[in-house]
Amino acid sequence: MDFKVNTVHFSADEKLVEYIKEKVKKLEKIYDHIIASEVYLRIDKSESNENKIAEVKILLPGNELFAKKQCKSFEEATDLAVAALKKQVEKHKSKHA
Repeated sequence: MDFKVNTVHFSADEKLVEYIKEKVKKLEKIYDHIIASEVYLRIDKSESNENKIAEVKILLPGNELFAKKQCKSFEEATDLAVAALKKQVEKHKSKHA
């Protein structure tokens, strides 16, 4: 799987990128036809603590799945986005099995 992390207006440290890569790679255990994944990390300008946004997009043959979550940390947002994508991947797999 091709993997890319994009950050908007800041640079992510290596530990965060590695953490996200590890989480997204787990989706391959469910469905091994994932072509690529792209992660966008943004900080919302709102006053709330939950201003970290993680958007995860994965490409499958003939399909694209997407999840976006906003939380207090990028790790938490990534966990929730990957959990949402896991459900989508399982649904896609059952339709195309």
